[in-house]
Amino acid sequence: MKNTVEIASRFREVILNGTWIANTNFKDQLENLDWKTAVTPIQNLNTIAALAQHVHYYIKGINQVFKGGTLDIKDQFSFDFPAIHSQDQWEAFLSTFWNDSKEFASLTEQMPDEKLEEVFVEVKYGTYKRNIEAMIEHSYYHLGQIVLIKKQLNF
Repeated sequence: MKNTVEIASRFREVILNGTWIANTNFKDQLENLDWKTAVTPIQNLNTIAALAQHVHYYIKGINQVFKGGTLDIKDQFSFDFPAIHSQDQWEAFLSTFWNDSKEFASLTEQMPDEKLEEVFVEVKYGTYKRNIEAMIEHSYYHLGQIVLIKKQLNF
């Protein structure tokens, strides 16, 4: 199997359809969740909506680079989103999240394997492979938080 196809599959597992590592994925956890639950704060933790938007922020930003654009995402803005005030807004966000995630996976698997070892924008950011793997690991980290928050909300 081509390395880019394998890493794209690993990305799909955490966001869209896998159960191998965490026995769940973002889509499983968020698809049937109502917006009020998604925006409910618990203590000083981020909300489920904020965590999902945060992960999406990075996916969208990396997609831009994959398509030949500039790297415009910055950590300092990775939790700056307009509030969600309705089920329609929540579902619109989720639709965008799933579509951008599918695009991320597709763009990854279309890369030649050699691209994985190329510099991602600047040397300080490492390689394409490092950034894709970081996106997978970062997603699992926040997926775990979402699962725990849902448990605290008795879901």
